[in-house]
Amino acid sequence: MSSKGTRPVAGLLALGALAYAAWVLEVVFSTGLNPIETYVSELAAQDQPLGGLFRATDFVAGLMAFVGGLLALVRLTTYPEARRAWAVAGWAGVTLFGAATAADAWLPLSCKPTVDPVCAARETAGLVPATHQAHAVSSTLAMCGALLAIVALTVAARRYGWWEPLARTGPVLAVAEIVATIWTLGAIALFTAGRGTWALGAGQRLQVLLVALWLGLLAYSVHQERRT
Repeated sequence: MSSKGTRPVAGLLALGALAYAAWVLEVVFSTGLNPIETYVSELAAQDQPLGGLFRATDFVAGLMAFVGGLLALVRLTTYPEARRAWAVAGWAGVTLFGAATAADAWLPLSCKPTVDPVCAARETAGLVPATHQAHAVSSTLAMCGALLAIVALTVAARRYGWWEPLARTGPVLAVAEIVATIWTLGAIALFTAGRGTWALGAGQRLQVLLVALWLGLLAYSVHQERRT
């Protein structure tokens, strides 16, 4: 992407990365949840005392990423020399990730299935609010968008000679994110089958942390390219 007019994009992505990493506040505040075994989404559950805080940070993270990605896509239409397939796909992924993450904040879990057997049984029987199913869909879309963005924009950085920090470090983060996603999906499948959590929380927190780090790296790379 052309370096012209990218200051807002870099700023929005940086804010989004910071807000998306807000779950680390569970280290400071007492949430009653085991970070190794529980969903990150359970921090924002309706029956959590700090659920409102984590829903707010999710919404901010999603909104910043959505606006940043959308603005970048608009910039691509302004500067034809930057309108490359990998770039378009990547910024579309950022936009999808942002929209779905913002939607997550408005579709919270009503209870905590990994720590509350009654909640897990009600979820299995389909007796929980429809927001549980909607949250699963929006979370899946958010991760699909994030993976698309991470892979496509990292490829764009290396193929088109853009964003030197991302071109250098992006591949490592991309591979780590794919591994964390496989770990998380496997653990969720085992938990759904009633075979325990298999450190589901650790895998998902690693997955989310890597997305936040990558967004921060992208923001820094866009900012650096603008300066040069």
